[in-house]
Amino acid sequence: MVWSDEQGFFNEFGGAYVPEMLRPNLSELAAVYRDVQGDASFWSAFESLLSDYAGRPSPLTFAERFSDRVGARVLLKREDCNHTGSHKINNTLGQVLIAERLGKKRIIAETGAGQHGVATATVCALRGLDCTVFMGALDAERQAPNVKRMEMLGASVVRVESGSRVLKDATNEAIRDWIRHPQDTHYIIGSVVGPHPYPAMVAQFQSVISKEVQDQFSRHSSKDHPDMIVACVGGGSNAIGSFYHYIDIPAVSLVGIEAAGQGLRSGKSAATLALGSTGVLHGSKSIVIQDTNGQIEEAHSLSAGLDYPGIGPQHAALFTSGRARYESVTDDEALEAACVLAQTEGIIPALESSHALAWVLAASKELQGNTIVVCLSGRGDKDMDTYLAYRERRKL
Repeated sequence: MVWSDEQGFFNEFGGAYVPEMLRPNLSELAAVYRDVQGDASFWSAFESLLSDYAGRPSPLTFAERFSDRVGARVLLKREDCNHTGSHKINNTLGQVLIAERLGKKRIIAETGAGQHGVATATVCALRGLDCTVFMGALDAERQAPNVKRMEMLGASVVRVESGSRVLKDATNEAIRDWIRHPQDTHYIIGSVVGPHPYPAMVAQFQSVISKEVQDQFSRHSSKDHPDMIVACVGGGSNAIGSFYHYIDIPAVSLVGIEAAGQGLRSGKSAATLALGSTGVLHGSKSIVIQDTNGQIEEAHSLSAGLDYPGIGPQHAALFTSGRARYESVTDDEALEAACVLAQTEGIIPALESSHALAWVLAASKELQGNTIVVCLSGRGDKDMDTYLAYRERRKL
């Protein structure tokens, strides 16, 4: 069983471990989320926004020259083609409709790579809502173009200087803000993390990815299903979205790729499932990177969107049940894979997505003759300075 129960548990993982002040908000949110399940008008509005505003369906592209490198048939699910440039818009469009049902006029969000922040600022501009985005100061430096985009869209960007100044710290500050403003504020969490009902709700909004793959796949193969779905995993929303409609189809292998950073044993890694243990982070019981006293340790990835010391509870359940497999890729391997895709397919991927591509390249002997769908979760405009620095370093 890798679907949530009424309390938001995926097997042993999930739940809602939050301060008392937030329990009314979560109860109200869970009630509205339950109510919309049978509300055709809600899902019609959501689907209209996905098609008419976000530009879905996103293409499923056969990467012919990249496939030649791998020795397998590689199809790219092109979330980079969505409005705002990533899969994040799927979730924010759904959650802004939920916020309107709740009567909330103020929206807050956390962001790492900036793509969720941009998507949140975008939907708030669309619907006329006040928007504040919390972003680690280090991430704000390395993802400066996305900071400018958020501000252009009218959002207030709060640069978080506490901790290691990355995604975890931005999430901490967003939760603190929500505790201070429970009445008028809805928190649009950007991944399948956090307290119930967020992991299940975000997964459902992102499930459009795998639904479209099912609809599009027959145009690319005579097989009923791909042999494998591969996606990068930080908190894990693009991966759950890619896996969602295949979880109950055992013939399809599900592979999530975490960020090994500078190496699994380097002390600078974000590979939660390789290094972590069961604990609680940001209101949810999952697998987290922590010390022997249960204190959360710092994660590291050159990719701001994967630089997180935890993982969504559904991923933890998929991992411990054996339904999905999780591997890891270093910073340099991801950087090299981005260059390969750019020069074989004319597509510059986000650094996050490049982790999935890197694993496919490295696992080519295992993958011979298979048909593989890789979720290209976002485009690489935001990572150009990092890519250019790597190319310059590689020349030395």
